[in-house]
Amino acid sequence: MKKVVWTDRIRQVKITLVTMAVLIAAVSLVASHFLVRDLAQEERKRMEIWAEAMHTLSLADENTDLNLVLKVIEQNNTIPVIVTDAHGAVQTYRNVTIKAKNEADTLAVVNDAAKRMSRGHQPIKVQTGEGADNYLLVCYDDSLLLTRLAYYPYIQLGVVMIFVVIAIFALLTSKKAEQNKVWVGLSKETAHQLGTPISSLMAWTEILKETYPDDTLVPEMSKDVKRLQLIADRFSKIGSAPERHSVSLREVLFNVVEYMSRRTSQRVNISLHAMDDFIRVVVNQQLFEWVFENLCKNAVDAMEGEGRIDITATNRGNRVIIDVTDTGKGIERSNIKNVFRPGFTTKRRGWGLGLSLARRIIEEYHHGKIYVLRSEIGKGTTFRIEIEGEKCDNV
Repeated sequence: MKKVVWTDRIRQVKITLVTMAVLIAAVSLVASHFLVRDLAQEERKRMEIWAEAMHTLSLADENTDLNLVLKVIEQNNTIPVIVTDAHGAVQTYRNVTIKAKNEADTLAVVNDAAKRMSRGHQPIKVQTGEGADNYLLVCYDDSLLLTRLAYYPYIQLGVVMIFVVIAIFALLTSKKAEQNKVWVGLSKETAHQLGTPISSLMAWTEILKETYPDDTLVPEMSKDVKRLQLIADRFSKIGSAPERHSVSLREVLFNVVEYMSRRTSQRVNISLHAMDDFIRVVVNQQLFEWVFENLCKNAVDAMEGEGRIDITATNRGNRVIIDVTDTGKGIERSNIKNVFRPGFTTKRRGWGLGLSLARRIIEEYHHGKIYVLRSEIGKGTTFRIEIEGEKCDNV
């Protein structure tokens, strides 16, 4: 049964933040749409009045009072407008920015602008006299204010989304920091609590050695006690930068295979395949061995006590590639991305911390990578570890 971890709550918070962002964006888009539409209608009315003023100006004589007409025309300082005749020749224009080298270029640019305005808004026809060709066309575009307002909701949406991303990132970061504190505290407390009984066990094994020097079980007990001491030392290193040294990769993996072979069923075959004898890695040997022990223990559980585990290492340039392959039941595709999450497990009895710890050791302490290379239901799984290595010359 899968255990529910804190990620469920994080997921709920993320869904809530995204939902709020979508609602804010939707409301903003709808409100801005109606506002832009109303302003566009208002500008259309203003241009109709402006066109009527042009019509009055075109029909004026010496007795016509043009004060109001000229005032209407001059007050348009925001809406770009171009007036053309029936044949498309430009008569005048206002509030249009023209970048041209000479008069001919200016006319060409203005003509193109008039055509563009005609496609965006229906030109207003101003009759200037009798006849089919006696009219002017008032072409206009949206004012700068209306143009900016049309883009405003998209800018607002971008700002909201940036806020959501920052909020989620801050939430995940704070949660990870809190999780790290709990993780480190638990590890050190475990090492501390194991220290006293292990010391007592070591003393008792020494007494047993002296009392029963010929007993073959006492040395095995001594090995297990030393193993407990090693585990306590590993826990004590969590949370602090472990010391790393150059070691033979073959020796490290051989130690793991030897230990696991003694502690697992004879029906489980653990094989260390041929590799370059001169591959060396700069690692903390205790923690590095712990990673492979975790992988092998998970593989044994997945195979239910019967199958094969193959460990293969290769050197690719300055990178060392180590594959651990089992013949277990495999991992479902939907679970592959979750196997390294703290608390995730498909076992009936398990805390889901082994692979999480392995990733922490490889990625944070050794600056490498660990991931599921491939997995197939009923056939097995391959975990891959990549770390930097150094290759020594054969002497």
